[in-house]
Amino acid sequence: MNPILEGKKILIGVTGGIAAYKIALLVRLLKKQKAEVQLIMTEASKQFITPVTLSTLSENPVLSQYANEETGEWNSHVKLGLWADLMIIAPATANTMAKMANGLCDNLLMATYLSARCPVMIAPAMDLDMFIHPSTTRNINTLESYGHIIVDAEEGELASGLVGKGRMAEPEHIIDAVETFFGKTEHLPLKGKKALVTAGPTKERIDPVRFITNGSTGKMGYAIADELAKQGAEVTIISGPVNVSTSQKQVTIVDIESAQDMFEAVNERFESTDICVFTAAVADYTPSQVSSSKIKKKDGDMGIEMKRTIDIAKTMGEKKTSQQITVGFALETDNELDNAKGKLQKKNVDFVVLNSLKEKGAGFGHDTNKVYIVSTEQVVELPLLSKKKVAEHIVDEIIQRKG
Repeated sequence: MNPILEGKKILIGVTGGIAAYKIALLVRLLKKQKAEVQLIMTEASKQFITPVTLSTLSENPVLSQYANEETGEWNSHVKLGLWADLMIIAPATANTMAKMANGLCDNLLMATYLSARCPVMIAPAMDLDMFIHPSTTRNINTLESYGHIIVDAEEGELASGLVGKGRMAEPEHIIDAVETFFGKTEHLPLKGKKALVTAGPTKERIDPVRFITNGSTGKMGYAIADELAKQGAEVTIISGPVNVSTSQKQVTIVDIESAQDMFEAVNERFESTDICVFTAAVADYTPSQVSSSKIKKKDGDMGIEMKRTIDIAKTMGEKKTSQQITVGFALETDNELDNAKGKLQKKNVDFVVLNSLKEKGAGFGHDTNKVYIVSTEQVVELPLLSKKKVAEHIVDEIIQRKG
C-alpha cells in the first residue's frame, strides 16, 4: 500500500461511456489505499453501472441531482468542490469534455467541476474517430491549458469492434497518475535521485534484413522504471526494441538497437547516475562483420563468425563509486544461485535479481515473474507476482540501501 493516498479526498465524476464499468475497480483501488471517495454520476452513466454498486464500494451515497428527491436535502456543488483534494472525471466522454472546455453547466457534475478549487484529472474515453476528431483534440488542449491533468487514452480493441486509441486508461494507470500527482507535493524517498534502467533485447545485425536477438519484452525493465519514477527518481530507460511503454511522464526513453549502442548510451550517462538497474537482455556475441547487402542463399551450410560484446554491467561496475547503487539481473537454467552469487563480485553490483527458467511464470514474455533477490547478506525468495509487484520489491530494496 502506498501511504501517499491515505486520507486524501477524491471526488470522481462518472459520465455516460461504456468504460464507466471500470470505475468500480478504480474506487476499490482508492479505498484499498485508504483514500476517501465521493462519486457524482450523470444520468447517462447510470445506463452502464448502477449507483448502488459505486455507493457500496465507496461507502458514500452516490450523487447525481442537486437535491435528494426523498428528503429534499441539497447537494451543494460548492461544498463538494471545496471538499476534494483531487477531482477525477472518468470516463470523460467527448460530450463532457466539450462542456468542460466551454463552461456549460447543465448538471450537478458540471456545476461541481466549475466550482472546484482542487486540481482536476481527466481520463478521456470514446471511439477512435471521435478521439482524433479536431474538435476533441482542441477541447483536450484547452483543458490542458487550464492546468488539468490528462491521463491519456490507451490503444486497443474498442466497444465498436474497431482497434485504435480511445480506451479509457486502465484503473491501475489512473491510480499511478494519482499517486504521481500527490507524490509531487510530498516527500518521496528517491526524490532528487537520477536512475538509469536498461530494458529489452538488443538486435545484432547480420545483413540489412537479418539479425540475432532474444525474447526479452522489456516489461520488467519498464515496470522498474515506472516504480523508480513513482518514488521520486528522475529516470532514463535505455531501451532495446520493445512494444511496451511507460505510464510515467517523468521517464525519458532512449531507443537503441545493438549491444554497442546500449553500451555507449549507458557509458555516457553512468557517471551522473545515482541508481543503475541492468535489466536488459544484452547479446553476449555479435557478428564480426555485417554484410552491407542481403546475403544470398547458397547450397550447403553457412557459418557466421561472432565476436564478444562489451559486458556493460561489468564495465560500469569497474567505474562504480560508493555513492552509487547498481542492480544486476541473471536469467539462469543451471546452478542458478551459484551463478547469481558469482555475478555479485564479478560485476560489482549491490544485488542481483535472479530469474530461473525452471520456474513456471518466470522469464521472457510473461506478465508475472518469480525471482530471488541475491546479495552478500542474504537470498530473498519472492513468490510468483506480477512484474509491477516484483518491481516494487526491487525498488524497496534500492531505497533501503540508499538509507
